[in-house]
Amino acid sequence: MPVGAVSTDTAPTTALAELVGITKTFGPVVANDAIDLAVARGEVHALLGENGAGKSTLTRILYGLSQPDAGEIRIDGRPTRITSPSDAIAAGIGMVTQEFSLVGTMTVTENLMLVGVGLGRISRDAARERVLAAAARIGVAINPDAIVETLSVGERQRVEIVKALFHDCHLLILDEPTAVLVPHDVELLFDAIRRLTAEGMGVIFISHKLHEVVAIAEHISILRRGKVVASVPAAGLEPRQIAAIMVGADVAQTSDEVTAEALGTSIGLNTPAALQTNGAQQTTAAEPPEPRPLTAPPSLAIEQLTLAGTGKPVLDGLSVTVASGEIVGVAGVSGNGQTELMQVLCGRIAASSGTVRVGATDITHLDVTARISAGLGRLTEDRRGSVIPSLTVEQNLVLEDLDRFRRGPFLDRRRVREHVRALMDRFDIRANARDPIRSLSGGNMQKVLLARAIARNPRALVASQPTRGLDVAACEYVYSQLRALRDDGAGVLLISEDLDELIGVCDRIVVILSGQIVGELAAADATRERLGLLMTGGAA
Repeated sequence: MPVGAVSTDTAPTTALAELVGITKTFGPVVANDAIDLAVARGEVHALLGENGAGKSTLTRILYGLSQPDAGEIRIDGRPTRITSPSDAIAAGIGMVTQEFSLVGTMTVTENLMLVGVGLGRISRDAARERVLAAAARIGVAINPDAIVETLSVGERQRVEIVKALFHDCHLLILDEPTAVLVPHDVELLFDAIRRLTAEGMGVIFISHKLHEVVAIAEHISILRRGKVVASVPAAGLEPRQIAAIMVGADVAQTSDEVTAEALGTSIGLNTPAALQTNGAQQTTAAEPPEPRPLTAPPSLAIEQLTLAGTGKPVLDGLSVTVASGEIVGVAGVSGNGQTELMQVLCGRIAASSGTVRVGATDITHLDVTARISAGLGRLTEDRRGSVIPSLTVEQNLVLEDLDRFRRGPFLDRRRVREHVRALMDRFDIRANARDPIRSLSGGNMQKVLLARAIARNPRALVASQPTRGLDVAACEYVYSQLRALRDDGAGVLLISEDLDELIGVCDRIVVILSGQIVGELAAADATRERLGLLMTGGAA
């Protein structure tokens, strides 16, 4: 199908579910603007768009977590009022989000019994059989007696899908379902989705990973600024064409130039791009950067780092060195020590043994402020936990650097305003300096945190999951800033569960398993399959 042929006719004659004229406003912001969307039986319908485009609001309305100001929901052609998740479940709608809602200390069966609680007695044996039947339906083996906290991330996600199927689910909403999965688990998830759609179930699939979208979806709808700007069959579409529509490029222009500028590594293409600091103009390198020699003094040296845990260490003699002018990625299945590594490096928790150096400075026992002064920058995975929501953008930008702006006991507010204005221009933060930071989109909030981390020109930056939940343009912006920092001679340690991100951005990738580094690959030699094998203990 020609890329320029963008249709907005989204109403199949056999629609399983339809949203007609859905409108939702938050004050002056129109999150959904008279949206029409239809999902047919037996199809995977991808819902795409940049951060703030309205995807989350729309699915929250469909699942009863929010109410529209106008519009109608139809199930099997019948107008259906959905005012709560209970109404949605009764209408045959299930939802699985990025943040799992399982009780870790309970068994799989007990977790699923929670969603089936009603009046009368509950049969554990009957619930256990229903778990096995639902698992068989999606073609996976699930131990109904397993304690949830002992399961892998992929297994927990499958339990969430089984939980949605515990009721008579006909439409399943999957919000960023592959965000924390290794390649093998992604394959299992896609197999399960195909089995369900073969039975006639409809699936709404939300993702920023466009190569996965074209692999699994039959239909794609793209939102921009609260409106459906395209609704097209997925057959024949390429990721670069989808991204061009998402970011508002001319859909008739789908050349390699558009690919590099609009996508970069965020769709799995190893195409480094460097954005200008104002975010408006982009330049693209013709080839990936050459691996940098490791003879320069290290920016960050982690040696034999150990963190005690219950029974066995959470970090177990972990050593990683990041040279000046190098980005080193850390790949691993969630729960293998990445979060704790970040907490130790940032000074939130103390290591049991080992050393951490930034340049020649031993920061192992320094507090957070002293680590920053020693040249450590950090970008944690907990985006909202890294800001004070009630404070303004301006206040959050200077929160860790107030001593620079003191004149005696007072702050020099003129210098603060000038500094903040310069950072907002440089990092293309699209907000008012006096806006409360909680009002910002995920992408703009991440730009604030990037600006705060980079403003001091750190010698070493540690970044954990820096693009989780961000759209194509915001991802590429983050990558450009990491590359610029590297090119200025800093070292970057990038912890991520997005393998495409690691392969596209890093010079080297190390793999963490059970708190240990179990392998290392040059990014040029890395593949999702090779990394996935190391991450799951399948290779030495």
